[in-house]
Formats: sequence, C-alpha cells, structure tokens
Amino acid sequence: MLPQSPVTETAPPENAAPDRSARRARKGRAGATRSAEPGQNLHLRAPFITRRIPTYDLLGAEALARIEATADRILAEIGIELRDDAEAMALYRRAGAEVTHTGGETWRIRFEPGMLREVLRTAPARFTQHARNPANSVEIGGDAMVFAPAYGSPFVMDLDRGRRYGTIQDFENLIKLAQSSPWLHHSGGTICEPTDVPVNKRHLDMVHAHMRLSDRAFLGSITAPERAADSIEMCRILFGTDFVDRNCVIMGNFNTTSPLVLDGVTTAGIRTYAAAGQGSIHLPFLLGGAVSPLTMAGAVAQCLAESMASCALAQLVRPGAPVVFAGFLSSMSLRTGSPTFGTPEPALGSLVMGQLARRLNLPLRCAGNFSTSKAPDGQAMQQAMMSMMSAVQGGANYILHAAGFVDGLLSMSYEKMVMDMDMCGALHAYLAGLEVSDDTLAFDALAQFGPGEHLFGTDHTLRHYETAYWDSGFNDDRTHETWSEDGGIDAAQRANQRWKDVLARYEAPAMDPGTEAALKDYVARKKASMPDAWY
Repeated sequence: MLPQSPVTETAPPENAAPDRSARRARKGRAGATRSAEPGQNLHLRAPFITRRIPTYDLLGAEALARIEATADRILAEIGIELRDDAEAMALYRRAGAEVTHTGGETWRIRFEPGMLREVLRTAPARFTQHARNPANSVEIGGDAMVFAPAYGSPFVMDLDRGRRYGTIQDFENLIKLAQSSPWLHHSGGTICEPTDVPVNKRHLDMVHAHMRLSDRAFLGSITAPERAADSIEMCRILFGTDFVDRNCVIMGNFNTTSPLVLDGVTTAGIRTYAAAGQGSIHLPFLLGGAVSPLTMAGAVAQCLAESMASCALAQLVRPGAPVVFAGFLSSMSLRTGSPTFGTPEPALGSLVMGQLARRLNLPLRCAGNFSTSKAPDGQAMQQAMMSMMSAVQGGANYILHAAGFVDGLLSMSYEKMVMDMDMCGALHAYLAGLEVSDDTLAFDALAQFGPGEHLFGTDHTLRHYETAYWDSGFNDDRTHETWSEDGGIDAAQRANQRWKDVLARYEAPAMDPGTEAALKDYVARKKASMPDAWY
C-alpha cells in the first residue's frame, strides 16, 4: 500500500498572509475541488511533493570535482561578459571580481576560484513561495518537488484548430487547466505568449490572470526591469506590502545569454526581484554545439559557471534572497542544426546538475516534459518521459515545463498538457516510494483463505482497495473489444475531450472584491500611461 499521502501537508507558517486571505483561500479551495479532474485520487492532493525515494548519483566525487574545476577555470580565465548594467558591474567589483572594461557599456568579469561559492553561502537551501491560498504555498529545495506547466511558447495547438499564435484567451484557458489539476502545484508564468496584447502591456494581463484564475504560486514578468517591478507591485496589492517585504510571493525566471554573457535587461531584472526579497531562477539555455560544447560534461561545466555567476548577483544585492540554481540542457541534430529535446545525453546531464546543486546546497530547476514532436503522440510522450524522469531522479526541486511542452518549446499543446498532467499524477505515486511494514507485507491477506483462493474478498484487500494504486482517470485500461466497441478513441482524442470538460467545469477561486478592484485599477492606470508597443 502507498502511504496515505505521498506529500507533506504543511500548516500555514506563523507569518502567513492576513486572515482575509485565509478566508478567500477557504472559498477558493471549494472551487478548486469542484473543478478538479475526476477519478484521480483526490485524497492525494497536496501543495507539493515530498520525495521519499533517493536521488540518483551518476558521477563519483572525482568526476564532479573535475567539472567544478573546469567551471572555476571558465570563470577565472575566460570570464563572464556583462552588458549594459553598470550597477551590476559595481556589485561584482566590490565583491572582489576582476573587472575589465572592454568598450562602451560592456565589461569582462572574472572570478577567482571559490569566490562565487563563498558569495552563494547566504542563499537559502530551501524557501517557501507563498500562494494567495495559504494551503497552496510551496516549498522549494531539499526534498520538496514542485511541478509547473510549460513556459514561453509563442504558439498554441489543439486537435480542433491546429497550430496558431497564442492569445490572452489561450493564456487564461491554460491557467484554468493547471489550476484544475491535482497533480500540478504551481501556476507557472508565461504559459504561452498572448500575442493579441501589446508587448509592453501583456505582462499586466498575464500577472493579473494568474492572480484571478489561480490561487497557487506563480512567476512574474522578466522581460524588462519595469515589468518586473510591476509584477512585484501587483503582489503588494494582492498580499499586502508588509507581507511581501517579509516573504517570497513571486519568482522571476531569468536566462543567461549563452555562451557566457549576462545582458543588462536580465541583470536589472534579477536586481529588481532580489532587492524586494523575491525569488529568482538562474537558467543557462544551452544548445550543444551552438552555444555550449556538444559534449555533455563540457556543457554541464559551462552551465555551472553561468548559473553560479547569475545566482551570485542576487546575493550581492540582498544576501539571503531566494535563488534557484538551474540548467536547461539540450542536444541538437547535427544533420539539420535543429534543437532536439527528450534525448538521453541531456537527461544524463540533468542527473549531474542535481549532484552539483546538492554540493552547492541550492534548490534546483532542470528538465521537464520536453519534446520536439509536432503533435501529442507517441514521440511526444517517449521524449517527455526520458526528460522528466531525469529531473525526478536527479532531485530537481522546481520543474517548469512539466505539462504541455511540444514542438521544441515553440508550441503549447492543450492535449499534451492533459497527458503530461496525468504523467505527473503517476509521478506523485512513484515519488512516494515503497512502504514496508507488517500491513504492507500482507501476510494475513494470504493466510485468510489460504492457497488456491483469490484475494478479492480478504480484509486486507477491502481495507486498501481504494488507495493501494494510483488511479489515472485518463488512461483507457479496458479490453480491446470494449474499447473498440466504444469507438476506439486514442489518447490524444481523449485528452481533447478532457480539456474541454475541465474548462466547462472550471470555477475561479474567490478573491476579495476590494483586492480585485485595486488590481484592475492598477492595470488600467499602467496601460493608460503608455502607448501600445508591438515589438
């Protein structure tokens, strides 16, 4: 028998949001339960996973030390190029880095071996990101694991309308699907680009949509420092200024510009989140053979160097600011030059990233349900499982791209989102591990009726039949004859019907009317303060 819950339900901390938020949360929980997917062991629903299986250590200490030494050499001999952020340059210089002006607003920053590790000692190994519903706050780090939907696709697709540019309606639909799933824990961020909203204003609609349509934690805007500031200010309206000043309620997902570049938009955004005490994810996006070595050991060393340099900036702004060490490792087709996802080499790299994160004592983000398939098909799920299992086995704490990723991240698929969320449900049971006790060894179940008798009616079976196995609620496990007689509907077709059913049942979690009015007013005023910009 699986443990009653594969995750730890935690009471709201002493510094939880004000009572009015708790009241809204209780109302929101009712709505979330009504809209949850049917048949999926709702008794297992919890705010995050506490892993009960060990991580897999791929490399020994000597190999890890060689990777770390190579990362140190990259940082000391080649260095990081910093562009268009004199304040970040000054922070690195004051911390002891060697700074060389290379022209204009560009500097080469070099770090002595061990310097960045010393700076990163102030970063928390584990932290809480609070949700407006305190029951949905997540822990990031240690043995906690958080699943979030895919991020950043300009296109969306479904079986009815095919591939198309994403809209604000798609964006809201995808938030609703994530909110309705018992197997995701986080609302994510830019689930798709709402291309029908001006570029300089869409962050307001996106953050507002996460706040209105979900009562889970979410990511804010990172595309410009002023948009990051808007995201944080909207959180002050939602949670209260004092609460935001004391707690992490939002994170930004920041990419380095590989190879070995930090641009000013990124560093200014990192500084904005860190100054407010909010979380930041520091992610090199490494395409082997293009912006990183095509050998995985070299890519991992580069990833370590870039992520440490980026994480350290947050600590230089505000020691103790929450950061997530991260890596997005990708192979490529050397015949075509196209990125490939869900392949075995990056999966091995993700396992090593887990080991390096534990040596740094930092939370980790890596891998996810990656695929280059152009449809929610067998290729999509085979590649997704290869990649996702590396995150699970490697000990990732925050897994972005856990649902919906197809087309090499260019598209967000409604159907694959449903299929991936079902896989996430199975992983909840997998990560619960195997309990060995007198009860689960079940000697009495065999002894009750003896040899040659089935166990359907034993006391042990009757006691555990509802909770012994994870129940998909999505898979079709009937006989071929029954399945065929009912129309022979395949997984993609079932997923197509499922997302429509979930959206039809969705109910938004309740929000305090005064808070909602204040958010609407903030969005309206900010939009009115600037003309539309479409690029």
